[in-house]
Amino acid sequence: MDKIASVLEIIGSSAGFLLMFMMFYQIVIGLFGFKKATKDYADHDPEARFLVLIPAHNEEQVIGDIIRNLEDMDYPRELYDYYVIADNCTDRTAETARAAGAKVIETRKEHPDAPTGKPIALRKALNSLKNYQDRYDLMMVFDADNLMDTNMFREVNSQYLDKGKPDFIQCYLGAKNKEGVVAWFYYTGYTLSNRFFDLAKHRLGLNCPIGGTGFAMSTAYLYERGGWTTMSLTEDYEIQVEATLEGRRILWNHNTRVYDEKPTSLRAAIRQRTRWGQGHWYVTIKNTGKVFRSFLAGNISIGEFLNLLTYMYSVAALPLSIIQGLAILAVWLMNPTKPLFDFSLDGVLVGLGIFVYSYFFLFYLSDWMDNHLAFRFRTIPLMLGGFVANAIVGAFMQVGGLIKFRNQQCWVKTEHRIAARTVTKRECSPALRRKAA
Repeated sequence: MDKIASVLEIIGSSAGFLLMFMMFYQIVIGLFGFKKATKDYADHDPEARFLVLIPAHNEEQVIGDIIRNLEDMDYPRELYDYYVIADNCTDRTAETARAAGAKVIETRKEHPDAPTGKPIALRKALNSLKNYQDRYDLMMVFDADNLMDTNMFREVNSQYLDKGKPDFIQCYLGAKNKEGVVAWFYYTGYTLSNRFFDLAKHRLGLNCPIGGTGFAMSTAYLYERGGWTTMSLTEDYEIQVEATLEGRRILWNHNTRVYDEKPTSLRAAIRQRTRWGQGHWYVTIKNTGKVFRSFLAGNISIGEFLNLLTYMYSVAALPLSIIQGLAILAVWLMNPTKPLFDFSLDGVLVGLGIFVYSYFFLFYLSDWMDNHLAFRFRTIPLMLGGFVANAIVGAFMQVGGLIKFRNQQCWVKTEHRIAARTVTKRECSPALRRKAA
């Protein structure tokens, strides 16, 4: 019995150590987000040629807005083409897009039981665009509900030329909406991570995550890969891992933004995050061994190794907490005379301080530094409600996603309804406000 208890104590302690390490790592990384964001590249005249792809499944309500946005970009019109990928649509997405002036690629299932989703739509679209690697320098992917700053192509062009033509550039991830508890926790999460996660990593010379929209990818690298080959439910994360292991660079651009519509209901958020969890766990489990082998072979630095590994296992916080709790409970059941939990006032105060710092302080600071919005007491209830909602959704993502990770064929669409006119001025950057006006 003592040996079993010792093993359980080791398991519980190991889980606790991993949780502490990931938390400490993120706190240290975040320290590099405090400095004011300034351009780290020179402005260049427009030169890069852009291929823009917009996967869309039954998006007739919002597709016109992004087309009008793309028609009004501050970039020479002859240097970019955009295509709406009308993927298995049963509404008027294709007709609406054509009427608004877009080029449209329609994709269909080969048979009723064939898998579908964004990765397959991208693959089919690229297969239909012959010699794209010769016609364009960069491909950018946007979701149908997105809007973007009109300076986006110009800023990406300058960074691309000034930084030696990197393989990826991810732009700032903004929000079209933040009303309500659910949309608010998405807004707070992205606002905080844009500065104290993505920008901070960029400043350290580490690859930032690819966010699924608003990213630019070298068409030469895309062609070298054989087109769009990632097929998981989180195709953006999958290509991020693969590119990092190949030594490719993923830069961050804090100077131009893409805005997407956040879910407003808890049910929609759970469905979306569970899908993300499925994809994230699948890619993580599939590539963990490759990460260690790549590091041991000297293909990636220790910094990139820790950066990638901690991001890959960011979905393991709740499972590790459950493992730790079960191990502690099992040891206590073997010897119930010992206290189940050994709380101390100092430990509680330290934990509370870390929570206030990492959740409240960093968000309000990033909201002020990047969105010019000062702290407002009336947002405290939203913050607390958002924390609870995020905990619920996170449980489905981390645990439900792990349970269902083998299923990478069931794509669940998030409905989009917000038109461009409903985006308030204070939620948009100056460049997008000029466009809306």
